[in-house]
Amino acid sequence: MAFRIRPSKRFTSEFISVGRSQLEKAMAVLSDQPDGPHAAIHAARKRFKRLRALYRLVSPDAKEFREQENARIRDMARSLSAVRDATALVETVDYLATQATSAEEFTALSHASRTLMDRRDRIAENEVDLPEKISNAIATCGEAIAALEELDLSDSRNRTARRLGKVWTKQQQKAQLALMHCLSNQEAEAFHDLRKRGQVYWMHLSLLRDLWPSAMTAKQNEAKLLVDLLGHEHDLSVLTQTVNENPEEFGTSDTLALLIAAIITRQQALRQEALTRAETVFQDDPVREGKIIEMLWSEAS
Repeated sequence: MAFRIRPSKRFTSEFISVGRSQLEKAMAVLSDQPDGPHAAIHAARKRFKRLRALYRLVSPDAKEFREQENARIRDMARSLSAVRDATALVETVDYLATQATSAEEFTALSHASRTLMDRRDRIAENEVDLPEKISNAIATCGEAIAALEELDLSDSRNRTARRLGKVWTKQQQKAQLALMHCLSNQEAEAFHDLRKRGQVYWMHLSLLRDLWPSAMTAKQNEAKLLVDLLGHEHDLSVLTQTVNENPEEFGTSDTLALLIAAIITRQQALRQEALTRAETVFQDDPVREGKIIEMLWSEAS
């Protein structure tokens, strides 16, 4: 099933169908591993992010379910993250190398790439329990499906509309607060939070796009561009942290200085571009936008 909730159908059955589909797709890719285990993990974690966004939609009326299942999915995703996160750092520094402004900078970034590849390989070699982790994740997905199918919600159109409007308003308020924090303190954690809020918004727009396809698809595209920018920014923050933990592994002081300068220059550009885009994506009044969602669901047929 597509990642969308059709307003012409019963909300609960649509919600369960979408959630089950994401879990079954995660189970399938983890079982089959068509491109290897690490690519499978990356694909499954994308499904898990969608699930966690989906579960937010019922939090006002199913708080215990949402908290329990969110924790289940979050912990499962974390158990599979080590090698994929290490690979992402290699990809990040390789991307920076394509933007190098001098031969010296390119050399520093190439050295960093080799260092990070060695680090990734060590993590992979030490992760001898990966097959067991994947097997456990598949079993956990099955448990999540069972819990999902027990969910019982009111399918009153007005009640569902109020629930969706309330969630939408709350998420938009959180997004605007995250944006304010980014504008005021420029800390990595603030941008990470803004990224998470952007991801939720993008996924909620995808889920409910049938309510107003033209407007919501346009908003979804804008939100996706923001999320992509903030994803690159977050990768650079993690790269900085990794370099700072073991600076001696990244070469001489001159090489290290070139590496850090390349990271900072690109990160500052990404942050500025992301903030400009975020001010557009999250410019509407949260209460008003929530009321629009409520009205659209109430009037959908």
